[in-house]
Amino acid sequence: MKKFKMGLVVLIVLMLTGCGNSNYIMKDNKPVQYEATGQVLQKDILCKPVDKDLDELYSKYKDQTKIPYDKLPKCADFKLSSNKASGIWEGIFVKPLAFIILKLGYLINNFGLSVIIIGLAIRLILMPISRKTMKQSSNLQKAQPELARIERKYANRTDNEAMLQKSQEMMMVYKKYDISPFGSCLLAFIQLPLFFAFLQAINRTPAIFEDKFLGLTLGRTPMMGLFEYHEWGYIAIIVLIIFTTYLSFKNSMGSNQTGNPEMESQMQFMFKFMIIMISVASLYLSTAIALYWIATNGFAVVQNIVFKKMNEREDKKDVIIKPNKNKGRNENKRGR
Repeated sequence: MKKFKMGLVVLIVLMLTGCGNSNYIMKDNKPVQYEATGQVLQKDILCKPVDKDLDELYSKYKDQTKIPYDKLPKCADFKLSSNKASGIWEGIFVKPLAFIILKLGYLINNFGLSVIIIGLAIRLILMPISRKTMKQSSNLQKAQPELARIERKYANRTDNEAMLQKSQEMMMVYKKYDISPFGSCLLAFIQLPLFFAFLQAINRTPAIFEDKFLGLTLGRTPMMGLFEYHEWGYIAIIVLIIFTTYLSFKNSMGSNQTGNPEMESQMQFMFKFMIIMISVASLYLSTAIALYWIATNGFAVVQNIVFKKMNEREDKKDVIIKPNKNKGRNENKRGR
């Protein structure tokens, strides 16, 4: 799981820092940018831009768009049936997300706020899975003394019979504490495609990346905003990304204390590594996807606090119920 998370962060950084220009409209082997916003033109946009100048720029390079530019609908008229999906990924994830962001954005007259609301709504829907994941972490923490005992028991044995016995004993502990070996990975596997679907839906929908939120252009990255346009408001985006990510990871790490010094040392290294990588990635996140990241991480922080309190209450109930059961059994024995 640790390697998976580290690999995920590296993948996100590579995607966000623009490794590979195959999806960009090119001129003289360089991606074409719209100077007014700094947005790099995508070949596979889903609808026509609202901005007149950007529309003219796309018309100039219409021979490079994946769908004939003249056949693209206006973003206000975009439907799920618009443009034939190029595959399952686009049909199930990207187009529906773009459609929902557009419809809600036009309704509330702001696409940045639309991205935030939809991101929070998805986290609300995923709350049962988040709850189960955190419960798994809590149960794993309780099981650690028994798992550590098994590790010590078979520390100097490498024969097949010993490894089989060790595996069986560990599975019995997992069953005792209701732990699924893959339970803690489920949420990450769901969030990964959602993140990249949001990224594509935003980058491929001109009406979204043309819009502004609190004065910041949704398609512009902090790197571009700070160093090319000298708009210092993008510093707030960087700070909020790093801060909410730090709190989210800190909360997550805090609920995974194992009692194993070596394992906890590895977790601390992973924690620091991920924060550094996210700090780098924050410079290349467009404002729109940054809003999604900040909102969902902030939600996760509050959610984890609530779940921790719920776990503490459940643990207290278990402590009260178990002594009462034992007391009843002892009285029955005396009566006999």
